[in-house]
Amino acid sequence: MSKRKSKENSEESAECISQVQKIFRERFCHNCAAGKLFGMKQQYSHLLELLKRTTVHGESNSALIIGPRGSGKSALLNHVLKDLREMNQVRENLLEVHLNGNCQFLMKNPFLSGLLQTNDKVALKEITRQLQLENVVGDKVFGSFAENLAFLLEALRRGNRTSSCPILFVLDEFDLFVHHKNQTLLYNLFDISQSAQTPVTVIGLTCRQDILELLEKRVKSRFSHRQIYLMNSFDFKEYLKIFKKQLSLPAEFPDEAFAQKWNNNVQHLSEDKAVQDVLQNLFQHTKDLRSLHLLLMLAVSTVTVHHPLLTAADLQEASRQRSSDSRANIVHGLSVLEICLIIAMKHLNEVYDGEPFNFQMVYNEFQKFIQRKAHSMYNFEKPVVMKAFEHLLQLELVQPLERPSVRAQREYLLLKLLLDSRQIMDALQVYPNCPTDVKQWAASSLSWL
Repeated sequence: MSKRKSKENSEESAECISQVQKIFRERFCHNCAAGKLFGMKQQYSHLLELLKRTTVHGESNSALIIGPRGSGKSALLNHVLKDLREMNQVRENLLEVHLNGNCQFLMKNPFLSGLLQTNDKVALKEITRQLQLENVVGDKVFGSFAENLAFLLEALRRGNRTSSCPILFVLDEFDLFVHHKNQTLLYNLFDISQSAQTPVTVIGLTCRQDILELLEKRVKSRFSHRQIYLMNSFDFKEYLKIFKKQLSLPAEFPDEAFAQKWNNNVQHLSEDKAVQDVLQNLFQHTKDLRSLHLLLMLAVSTVTVHHPLLTAADLQEASRQRSSDSRANIVHGLSVLEICLIIAMKHLNEVYDGEPFNFQMVYNEFQKFIQRKAHSMYNFEKPVVMKAFEHLLQLELVQPLERPSVRAQREYLLLKLLLDSRQIMDALQVYPNCPTDVKQWAASSLSWL
């Protein structure tokens, strides 16, 4: 009888741990409206009211959500849409079209389906697909983009403005749509948000603070100039509160006793000096909550039936795993020339306090090292150095600040290094047969410049 009871308890414990991991997977790994928003009460109310005017009162509008990566732009929008759908006064027939200006496939969450819209033709095809109008369009040949879009909206009309089905256009990576030819997509979307009989609201998400300066005059004149700014302005004390809230189990967790035990343990962890040191290091590096989610997900993945509660050691190990990222590991396979270019970029970051640089600046820095008396490096020709530099770009260890234009000179394209000093120095310690003078150059202070 005791064996049967023990087996039942074991099965219950396994189910409990499974529920814990499921909750945190949804909270940390999926960009969905789970958990809480932090420091966005005013922005949430503003955006919710704006979308309610479209869905309830049939008003058309446009707005931009602006903030750095990881500030919660998508999370804010997803929370608002989730709460909007649950409102009784909101009609269930709100149509959503999600487009993404990025040149790679992004699947933000289960109910967003924005694919890669690198030009207006592809974007229009995606709008048609998401509005489920492929059968209406068929093989019909259209004229201009505006005529195409007008036809699609006409197919959705149900009479007057108050009874037409409201449509929400969400443009993620909004600044990349600016590069479309003549900004035709933006012009027509903003134009219909002003004049169309169908209620239409356009919401753009972008990291660019100067986004309005990039818009053509005719596009800017049709934009409502509503801007919602998000900034991670919380201090470390608030960051600790976010840590506790994100790691706590909800009140509706099936096993109340375990949830209480888990949440008490989280409280103790937040007061632990070792845990605070881990969080302080992460906080100083970035306030991006996605980085915190990654740290917590790595820690929670260690939870098992035999190890049901997190420890400070789990978070320390998770921090070590998070910091030993794939980019730092790539450094181990680089040539010595490529290593030298990364060291040159490291010194430029130190001299100019993280400001962007270009290839010519990196090459000049490399030449300073070569011209020193004691060195073991061969003085490569500039085209060879450029080839090595382009390889670093392909490996995404270096990133352009903007999409390069055809006319831009490669030597003067502004870039940033995606490795920090600690990652570079750690990689050099285990780099096979790295010349001593190269290591000394990497570790040298700014005094030799």
